[in-house]
Amino acid sequence: MTRVEASSSAVENSNATDIGDPQQVVIVTGLSGAGRGTAAKVLEDLGYYVADNLPPELIGRMVELGESADPPIRKLALVMDVRSRFFTGNLSAVTAQLRNSGVSTRILFLEASDDVLIRRFGFARRRHPLQSESADGTLTAGIAAERERLSSVKTAADLVIDTTALSIHQLHRKLEEAYGGAAPTALQLTIQSFGFKYGVPLDADMVLDLRFLPNPHWVPELREQTGQDAPVSEYVLSRPGAQDYLGTARHLVDLTTEGYRQEGKRYMTVAVGCTGGKHRSVAIAEALGEELGTGADNGSRDVVRVVHRDLGRE
Repeated sequence: MTRVEASSSAVENSNATDIGDPQQVVIVTGLSGAGRGTAAKVLEDLGYYVADNLPPELIGRMVELGESADPPIRKLALVMDVRSRFFTGNLSAVTAQLRNSGVSTRILFLEASDDVLIRRFGFARRRHPLQSESADGTLTAGIAAERERLSSVKTAADLVIDTTALSIHQLHRKLEEAYGGAAPTALQLTIQSFGFKYGVPLDADMVLDLRFLPNPHWVPELREQTGQDAPVSEYVLSRPGAQDYLGTARHLVDLTTEGYRQEGKRYMTVAVGCTGGKHRSVAIAEALGEELGTGADNGSRDVVRVVHRDLGRE
């Protein structure tokens, strides 16, 4: 069965390419267990629309559908393996046809040593797709049969990556260098205010606690306002320690996001909490988002958004 995968962010990013640019197609193939699934996820993060196990005869049709979409899908990653029976015979003809029609087409081939593939299949407790077809039904024979069947594909590949000694993060960096384009991939950074009395956000990567600052709730003229209102924001940011805390938080976020990029992570949520999620956390989240957003305007690769989970909940 053909399985087509694409997150909304991947579709949006794939449409970010200039309309005048040619379509980009990356055919991801290689040995089972060598990392095709990981490569597909990386390419999706890089803005590619990913289709998994698409038969070769449908590739041209998939490209046409992408071109005719509104807006057009400019970046496609097609994951293919030996489950496509006529894979090796049709691939060269399909890629030649795409290139002749002006589509930028590249073949990525992933491989690994036999002992590593055997170990990976052991960890996953899965059968090799050609294991039952081999003479003795062993995993080793299945891997050997797949190597032989895909030898011509490997020869035709534009990029061959041996994942034997690569970690997932190292593979991510190699793929980003090859298919990420000239501009670095942005990290999606969410600054989220919340109230501790409603619970800490479960998806938070970093939690900042603002309950040490004086609570505007106890100031009558500020109680009904929120951290988005100038009087509350000025009050919170002028309290002793507030500016030092904000600067330290900015530094920690900068250090962490740089580490995330190096490790191939593309999403981070910083949760900023106070008691009710109305005054202090909102004011600091807005200020932190503004500082980080200003950094983005000055060349940072991050995309920053500020959300307030519990604002208006009282």
